[in-house]
Formats: sequence, C-alpha cells, structure tokens
Amino acid sequence: MTVLVLDNPDLIAKAAIASGFSASELATDVKRPHRMKFHYGFNKHVLDTGDVAILKQHANYLRQYPNISVRVHGHSDNFGGEDYNQFLARLRANAVARFLMEEGVRESRIILKAWGSSRPLATPDDHAANRRVELEYVTQEMAQALQG
Repeated sequence: MTVLVLDNPDLIAKAAIASGFSASELATDVKRPHRMKFHYGFNKHVLDTGDVAILKQHANYLRQYPNISVRVHGHSDNFGGEDYNQFLARLRANAVARFLMEEGVRESRIILKAWGSSRPLATPDDHAANRRVELEYVTQEMAQALQG
C-alpha cells in the first residue's frame, strides 16, 4: 500500500481551493438560537429590542441553511372574542415574518399560522404566557407538505 503524504501547505491550500473548499463558509457556521418563543404585552404585536436581537440570530441561521424553513405560530390569550384573538395572533406572526424577510430570509421559506387563543402554552388564565409567537424549524420537504 502506498501512502502519499502532503507536507507542502501551499500545495494543500491550492488543492482545497480547486476542490471548492471555502474557509469562510467553515468560519461562519452558525448554530440555531435556543430561544424559540417571543412573548407580548396585552394587545401588543410589536417586537421589543430583546426580540429583535434574537430574531437576527434566527435570520442568520436561516440564511446559512437554505434547506430549512420556519413556521411562525402566532398566539393570543383568551381576552376578547376569538375573531379578534385570531387577528392579533396573525399580526404577531406577521411582525416576525416581516422582520425575518427584512433580514434576508426568502418569503417562500416562512410559513405563517395564527392560532388565536386555541392553543394555550399554560393554563388559559396565565394570559402573559399565552401571548406569544413560537418558531418551529422544518425541512423544505416538510414545509412543502405542510403547505399542501
């Protein structure tokens, strides 16, 4: 068995570049942010500063991994009528989706779902916990199946 040992760094670098290797891709490997829930005040749908910083990390992650889509689930508490809660949940999900698109995520990779107050995170009486947007990552194949 013959073993070829390359001890010439220039030759190794040229071979790596010729094969399509890019060190910048390796250096910018981004991990998915852990925070997936964003809570809102009563009757609010505007992102706060802390949410913006985390959502920028999510947008960066999505730009790095083009085969992943994100489902944006909007929720509300149970104050008011369900029609209004559905509307408010949609406003919350839309605010997050717009922000991600402004940060360079293609619209086709974002799936919106507004649940209103039908899926509480906590008990229905825990209003603050239920006013939220949740992100869920899915593969492109799963995203296509979800959209019908």
